[in-house]
Amino acid sequence: MRLAKHCWLVGRLFGSYCCLALLTCLTNPALANEHPEAAPVAHGVAPKPPASAASAVKAIADQVREAVKGGIQPNKDVTVGSGKEKKFITLPAKASVAPTEAPATTAGGDHSAAPVAAKLKKSSTTVVNPLTSRQYIRSKADALAGHETGHDVTGAAVAPQHGGDVHWSYEGENGPQAWGTLKPDFNACAVGKRQSPINIEESNTLQGPAEPLQFNYQPSSGTVVNNGHTIQVDLFGDNSVTVRGSNYKLIQFHFHTPSEERVNYRSYAMVAHLVHKNPAGELAVVSVLLDPGVANSLINKVWTYMPLDNGDRVRMPAAVIDMNELLPKDQRYYQFMGSLTTPPCTEGVLWMVLKQPTTMSRDQIKLFSQLFPLNARPVQPLNGRVVRDAQ
Repeated sequence: MRLAKHCWLVGRLFGSYCCLALLTCLTNPALANEHPEAAPVAHGVAPKPPASAASAVKAIADQVREAVKGGIQPNKDVTVGSGKEKKFITLPAKASVAPTEAPATTAGGDHSAAPVAAKLKKSSTTVVNPLTSRQYIRSKADALAGHETGHDVTGAAVAPQHGGDVHWSYEGENGPQAWGTLKPDFNACAVGKRQSPINIEESNTLQGPAEPLQFNYQPSSGTVVNNGHTIQVDLFGDNSVTVRGSNYKLIQFHFHTPSEERVNYRSYAMVAHLVHKNPAGELAVVSVLLDPGVANSLINKVWTYMPLDNGDRVRMPAAVIDMNELLPKDQRYYQFMGSLTTPPCTEGVLWMVLKQPTTMSRDQIKLFSQLFPLNARPVQPLNGRVVRDAQ
């Protein structure tokens, strides 16, 4: 059994062919009995295999290995051993011998190798690479710490890892001046010629008659979400506006402070953007300017369910949202073609900026500003665009 253990160790080092030679060694009575135990050992102490036996086993393993390297074909005889103990074994085809298995018999037809082969198979367990284990633990720790999301444990921006989302902001090195360089999809933020927001200078507008905006807003429900850049309300229900012969469904509305759009270079305390989409996938945004004054009932409802954490979402009661409460009585507007005011700054968006502001209380403005002190993109060049001034 001691020789069997030693043969198994050497076989693990030199492969399946060498295991055959080792088993041949074990099944040869002359070789196995050549080196009897020298003396009894103390109780509980495992004896060491004799050095001469180990040398003989290694010599046979080396002979088989050299034969394989020399190009000997499967199912051919190879000579192992030396002197009186010289014998022949047949190398089986590689496909017929599993790495941890040995043939049931040797060339001499002796079946005494079967128990040894069974022991080899039982001992063939997967060895865990300690380095791999450490790497796995480290990667799991990084994931739990938030490193895969592009943020560290404090929420501060870090370099994106493993294809994580690009972090953009309204200030600092990832502010509006850098949006176009943060990601190829954001390229329009830098090179687009019809970007929003803009300054609307009344003296340069196209003044004259224009179709009225046909709002069809019904009491609805929605969810309020803090997306890390603003407070946004995703709406359920049938709310729409009809303009230019197309019906646009209201998808969501959100807020910026100060107002992104300016009129005659004047900015307002806040602005609400009402984002609509028609069946063709085209976007239309109604911009409601907000000034300090009387508290607004709709904004009060939204602020009541305002989530405080980035990514948090709160469901609002049914029929609590009535968008008509946000619209001014005078619904004349400025109209122009622009873009989204956040990355990826997609162009082709129809904009309608309502001329008359809606009021909200200073406390309502303060509450939002405490979460988002500045979340407005600077005004963009007009680049010869026409702005309609609906009379």
